Amino acid sequence: MSKEELVEIGAENLNENDGDRTRRRVLVTGASVAGNALAWWLSRRGFDVTVVEHYPSFRDGGQNVDVRGAGRTVLEMMGLRDAVAERGTGEAGIRFVDEDDNTIAEFDKDETGTDGPTAELEILRGDLARILFDACGDAVNFRFNDSIASVDDEGDMVSVTFASGQCSEYDLIVIAEGVGSSTRELIFKGENEPRWLDVTMGYFTIPKGRGDADHCRIFTAGEGRSIWLRPDNRGTTRAILVVQKEAEGQETFSPDEQKAFLKEHFADAGWEAERVLEGLSTTDDFYFDVLRQVKMDHWSKGRVILTGDAAWCATPIAGIGTTLALVGAYVLAGELARTLNISPALIRYDEIMRPFVEKGQGVPKIAPKMLQPQTRFGVALQHAVLRVASLPGLKQIAVKAFASSADDIELPTYGAVDLGVRR
Repeated sequence: MSKEELVEIGAENLNENDGDRTRRRVLVTGASVAGNALAWWLSRRGFDVTVVEHYPSFRDGGQNVDVRGAGRTVLEMMGLRDAVAERGTGEAGIRFVDEDDNTIAEFDKDETGTDGPTAELEILRGDLARILFDACGDAVNFRFNDSIASVDDEGDMVSVTFASGQCSEYDLIVIAEGVGSSTRELIFKGENEPRWLDVTMGYFTIPKGRGDADHCRIFTAGEGRSIWLRPDNRGTTRAILVVQKEAEGQETFSPDEQKAFLKEHFADAGWEAERVLEGLSTTDDFYFDVLRQVKMDHWSKGRVILTGDAAWCATPIAGIGTTLALVGAYVLAGELARTLNISPALIRYDEIMRPFVEKGQGVPKIAPKMLQPQTRFGVALQHAVLRVASLPGLKQIAVKAFASSADDIELPTYGAVDLGVRR
């Protein structure tokens, strides 16, 4: 079935049991992209949904994310594609530059297509999560400043005790948290066998500089380092510092230790490093990540299921994390709505999503080494390859070779839903 046919699903495709379905109670942990998208779909398929989030209020902010392929189709079915496009970052493409800010290679969005290095839908993580949050309206109960303390799966129901001391029962718990999900470790203790990608990244916002325009600029500094400066729709610049080296426990660092780590590694990097490090000292939205993929043999245990990064984090290098989150939400809600028996629904969800996830996680560990060469010769070689790849006639071939397989899933057909915001 084509994307166009999926978007135009009619009421005749409603599941035969939708009309007499009882309202099952679902608890979702995590109020970001995966959790909010899932809450939207579940609420419109007749479920009673609560989202619990340990932060005291909704989190805006965050760095650039992109929506590709099947993820765009899901947004279209939700009636939210235009809203996401309107809140885009305005990034027009990517420029690779040298120490004097001369362009080595340039890949413009209007040349590379919808799923090039800069996707058609580029948006800040917080803006996308906010669009999904607002779209849920009053149909979803959001519960901030709380988290799951313990879970008792009683077979026909799950009893949850929250950190606040309150207790409730649910038909299903969905963990939609991040790569380091504490709730996943509570229930699936020791079952994640992460694949480390030997990359550490620091993300933060800095004041816009004279050289910051509508392109992402990438500077390769050698010694496994690169600096990314990306435009946003706030009049500021999103900075990313990348260090390619084997992880040595940096994921346990305090925020002050994380900043010290980055300052030590980029003090002599050149280009605009001094300006970026000044911004690092004063930023109020710093995020530090030691990249690792989540590898789970199974995503469910009884009446608890994982989705999003908590289930399969592919890392930013894969460029498909947001798409996986949106598609996973669509599939999980759709399978749960097909049957009153949760177990087969979770099995089908795994069967549909796992091949897509495994392909998305197929990032070769050599890729970060190519993007962040260690030696001067390696930087020169990278520049030479980029110059050739950006030549007319070769640009499309190069982009296709490195693009994520964001369309490599046949989206199942589920029942139509009401696209109106529920207040």
